Amino acid sequence: MTFPARILVVDDDPMVRKSLCGLLELEGHEVQVSDSVDGARDSLASSSFHLVLADVKMPGSDGFDLLKFTRETYPQTQVVMITGFGSIDQAVRAIKMGAHDYLTKPIMDEQVSLVLDRALQEHHSVETGGGFDDQGNGEDRLGSLIGRDHKMHQVFELMKIVADSRATVLLTGQSGTGKSLVAREIHNHSLRRDGPFVEVSCGALPDTLLESELFGHIKGSFTGALTDTQGKFEAAHGGTIFLDEISVASPAMQVKLLRVLESAEFQKVGGNKNVSVDARVVLATNNDLEGEVKRGKFREDLYYRIQVVTIELPPLRDRVGDIPVLAQEFLRAYNAKNGRHLAGYSPLTMHKLQHYSWPGNVRELENVVERAVILARGDQVTVEDLPASVVTFAEGPGPGRSAGLKASLADPEREIIERALSLHNGGRADTAEYLGVSRTTLYHKMKKHRLLKPRRARKEKSSK
Repeated sequence: MTFPARILVVDDDPMVRKSLCGLLELEGHEVQVSDSVDGARDSLASSSFHLVLADVKMPGSDGFDLLKFTRETYPQTQVVMITGFGSIDQAVRAIKMGAHDYLTKPIMDEQVSLVLDRALQEHHSVETGGGFDDQGNGEDRLGSLIGRDHKMHQVFELMKIVADSRATVLLTGQSGTGKSLVAREIHNHSLRRDGPFVEVSCGALPDTLLESELFGHIKGSFTGALTDTQGKFEAAHGGTIFLDEISVASPAMQVKLLRVLESAEFQKVGGNKNVSVDARVVLATNNDLEGEVKRGKFREDLYYRIQVVTIELPPLRDRVGDIPVLAQEFLRAYNAKNGRHLAGYSPLTMHKLQHYSWPGNVRELENVVERAVILARGDQVTVEDLPASVVTFAEGPGPGRSAGLKASLADPEREIIERALSLHNGGRADTAEYLGVSRTTLYHKMKKHRLLKPRRARKEKSSK
C-alpha cells in the first residue's frame, strides 16, 4: 500500500464489515465502520478520511446517495463502490458519478488491495498537487490512449468495466477525439483480444455498398457480384466489429443492424439463409443521436439497443492538461519517423498549444506536431514552427474586444479543411476519411466556408 490511511467502510452486512475491517487493519490502515448512509455522513463530518468503501445496496439511502454527498462535500476523499457480481450498469453509473473504482462481490483480498492502492495513490496526487509524469507512464495511459485529465480517467475506468462483457458500447464525441482508438483498446483489453478487430466507416460508403460491406453478398445478387463474398460481420466472428459514424445509416440499414444486434443473425445481400455470428459490437457517432431520434431520423428502438453503455470522449479543449503529454508523445513518434532529434517545446510554444481551441481535437494536434517536426530549424519546436491559426488564436482578439466563440472557431476550421484538401489534391473522399467525418459533413462545411469551386469553373477546367 502507498501509506497507512484512514478508511471508512460502509455496509449493512456485519460479516462484510468484519471481513473488510480485518483485512484493512492487517495492512496497517485505521478503519472505521458504519452500517448506514446516515451514519457514514456523521462519521465524515466528525473525522477526515482518505477513502470511503461503500456498498451500493443499503436500506434507506443507498451507496449512490453517499457517493454524491462525498464527492460534493469532501472532494479529496476517494470513494470505491461495492456492487453485485456482473452489475455492469451499477459500476458504470458509479464511475460516471465520480467513484474512483469499484469492487464486485464476492470480494477477493487481492482485488481489494489492488483497487485501494490505486485509490490512495490518487488521493495522494490530489492532496499534494502531484500528477502523472510526462513520460506517459502509470495511470495516464491505457494501451495507446493517453490522458491525465480526470475526464479521461473516467473513460479509462468505463473501458475496463465493459471490456470483458458482451454489452454493446456506444462511443460519442467530436471528430478527432479518438473513438477508433478507444474501440480498439476495449477489444485489446477484452477476452476477445486474440480474435479479429474489424473497423467499418459507415459514412465512407453509400447505403447500397454498405449493406454488402457489412453482411456480404451472394454471387449474381447484383451487377459485378461475380463470387460469394464475406462481409465484415463474418470477418469479425470471435472478435469485435467497430461501426463508426453510425448516425449516417439509412432507415433500411438501421432495421438490418437492429436485427443482427438482437438475434446475432443476418442474411447476405441476395441470399435467403440466416448466417449466425458471434461478434462484439462497438459503435461511434459525433452526432446527437437522441436529437436524431426526436427528429425521426434515427430509429428509437435501435438507439436504445446500442446505448447499453455510452462512453463520451471529451474534446481536447476540455482537457488542456493533457496537451503537454500528448504533444511530447507525438514529438517522440515523429522524431523517430523523420530522423529528427527535437528536444521539446519552447515555453511560449506550449502556451500557444494550450490556449488554442483545437476544433480538430487530438487528430489536429498530432498533425500540427508532425508539421512542426518537419519544419523546425532549431533543436526544439518554436512558435515559428506552428500554423498561423494556432498562433493568432492564442493571441486572442485583443483587450476589450471579443470575436465570439463561433467566429473564433471558423478560421481554424476553414484552414484545417483547406490544408486537408490540398494534402489530398482536392479529393473529397480521402479528405473526409483523413478528417474523420462523413463526405456529407465535409460537403456542408466546404459550402459553409465557401471552399466549393463554382460549377462553371469545374466545367471549364475539364474541357481544357
